[in-house]
Amino acid sequence: MSSRRVVITGIGAVSPIGNTREELWQGILDGSCGAGPITRFDATDYKVRFAMEVKGYDPRERLSDRRLRKTDLFSQFAITAATEAIDDAGLEAGSEDPSRIGVITGTGVGGLATIISNCKTLHERGPHRLSPFLIPRMMCNAPSGHIAILHGFQGPNFATVSACASAQHAIGVAFDNIVAGRCDAMVTGGSEAAITELGIGGFGNMHALSSRNDDPLTASRPFTKSRDGFVMGEGAGMFVFELESRARARGAKIYCEVLGFSMNDDAHHITAPLPEGSLATLAMRSAVEASGWDLTEVDYINAHGTSTPLNDVTETRAIRSLFGDHADELMVSSTKSQIGHLLGAAGALELAVTVLAIERGVVPATINYHDPDPECDLDFVPNEPRERRIRNALSNCFGFGGHNACICVGRYEA
Repeated sequence: MSSRRVVITGIGAVSPIGNTREELWQGILDGSCGAGPITRFDATDYKVRFAMEVKGYDPRERLSDRRLRKTDLFSQFAITAATEAIDDAGLEAGSEDPSRIGVITGTGVGGLATIISNCKTLHERGPHRLSPFLIPRMMCNAPSGHIAILHGFQGPNFATVSACASAQHAIGVAFDNIVAGRCDAMVTGGSEAAITELGIGGFGNMHALSSRNDDPLTASRPFTKSRDGFVMGEGAGMFVFELESRARARGAKIYCEVLGFSMNDDAHHITAPLPEGSLATLAMRSAVEASGWDLTEVDYINAHGTSTPLNDVTETRAIRSLFGDHADELMVSSTKSQIGHLLGAAGALELAVTVLAIERGVVPATINYHDPDPECDLDFVPNEPRERRIRNALSNCFGFGGHNACICVGRYEA
């Protein structure tokens, strides 16, 4: 472990089961599921007609009308969650050196709704009627730019784009920047708003999505025999990562410590994982090794757990391969059963839940777990959250392109 310890001092969330950090957590405890019929567009003619949309969200609580005109929904989600995290941490650029505070965000597809609406304008009304805000609204780095402008943070600033590992890469690189001494605090996480005609149509036609249109609430069922695909979600999760000595000096609340991060690639297939999960195993091993803890001291894994036929078996194999006999002692759950798959933002909201689980001593459940797959034979914390002290936890993200990213977090001890 580096002498520059990193802790989490702020969390913000916009999710299909709640639009603040505390609403998200209460939804997790209640076993809520965010699935329902799509309202973002008319999905009558689509193979898949349901998703996990954010509900009751009012961007004007955090954004001015002027900024709303310049931002796609994925940026609005990110700004809202980031502002909550920054307020939670009590982070103020005006009282610090702003060049030592950076912003790194992740997204899988960026401003997809903006692209769709402007393509329609182009074909129906011609190029002169395209919005002047098309480019700044669609670009994947828009959230990090807006967050920096709003709060005056002048440190490292960019976006990561790596499918479902995007937010996890952003978070890991933010952690590395603090450890390396490039900055002392980072606002980081991910956002996504891909519940659109192209998003649902594209993923649906490649048979990645569950097609249980008659039963959306139980459609996301990770690690079960009857799983048939993921349910698309949307939203954002954002954090304030901070140098531990700095956080202590200013008396900040500390949720947990960020202990290790690892990333690699299967180099195998553009959408399918390596069947044996060997590179996913290596990513988890490297994250734990970087933490300085032993494998037997990991208590919980927030799994990628997409509810797809390939991922769930591969991830189970990877966990068993790495942890051996300790795999039977591990608690593993997939919160995608409740919030859906947020694509590039998945790692951010899932890490938020993992951090709160550590702080509050409650392990999230895998809901809709009623017909176990014999090839997925771990303790998936079925259907009900479990009160249990967690010392160290892993959060896994595996993305199209073969991307594997894993972060290790644990209870903070001064």
